[in-house]
Amino acid sequence: MKKLVSVVLGVALLGTAAACGDGSAPEADPSTSVVTTPTDPPTTSAPPPPPPKPAGPLTGAEYQANLAKLDQQIATDLRGLTGAKSADNLADAMDTLAESLNSTAAELALLKVQPNVAAAHKTLQTKLRAAASSLTGPQADDVDTNAKCGGVVYTSQNVQRKLTTDLTGAIAPLGRFGLKFGTTLPDVGPEPADQRPSNGDVLLRSGARGSGRLQVTNGTTEDVAIAIVTDGKPPSKPHLLVYVQAKKTATINRIGGKYHVYFKSGTDWNPKRRQFSAGCSFSKFDEGFGRNEGWKIDLQPTLLGNASTSDVDAF
Repeated sequence: MKKLVSVVLGVALLGTAAACGDGSAPEADPSTSVVTTPTDPPTTSAPPPPPPKPAGPLTGAEYQANLAKLDQQIATDLRGLTGAKSADNLADAMDTLAESLNSTAAELALLKVQPNVAAAHKTLQTKLRAAASSLTGPQADDVDTNAKCGGVVYTSQNVQRKLTTDLTGAIAPLGRFGLKFGTTLPDVGPEPADQRPSNGDVLLRSGARGSGRLQVTNGTTEDVAIAIVTDGKPPSKPHLLVYVQAKKTATINRIGGKYHVYFKSGTDWNPKRRQFSAGCSFSKFDEGFGRNEGWKIDLQPTLLGNASTSDVDAF
């Protein structure tokens, strides 16, 4: 515990020695001594400056200059999407762009605009935040899977299309006032045309034929591609590949030899890659199927089922 110590300063009073007959100096008379204590000069302070006057609304040209500057800021991060070489690159680019869009919305919120463009100005902020949320939401969770399905370029282009769509609702209102925003957004063209095969289409057949027969009922809500894989062969080299649409049944005839049944599901079928481009999953029936036998399988999971399936690597 600290102790406080008081110190009293004494003032020595010195008198003037007067000449006396006995040579001794008389004691000074306290009443004749004057002690003065210096005092500090009065302190003065300047009055606080007046608050700045609020800036008036931006002119149309000033507002457009701000929009153009923010457009260029976004353009830098957009290049991360177009240049992604892997699913990890793409996911990182989406996170960075989301931060940029939120930052842009925050900067716009600080601007004071003319009353006639206030609604469009507010809409732009809302759409930017919504687009940022989309880049970090479920779409971001699917990037890794979709990149394995349709490829990084395909997945990136879908992300870019959605971003442009998300912001179009804000760009058009600004255009009515002669203002431009979104000039750096990518244009990757329209979404590819649907190339969904017909139910029961045989997409690939190789090897000897036999008398095996398999009826497939797809009770799920997604299309599937059924791969009949000869015993001992990898699923990437099937004996037969047959397309079965959601909620439909198809029969596969003339199957040769013993085989295993693999199946993959998803959306946006790519005929060149023989692959679903988005939302894909890959599975197989755990038990094999005998030569020249007839079977019926239902892909709809049920507690009454007697055949188990397992997830497998992409094929």
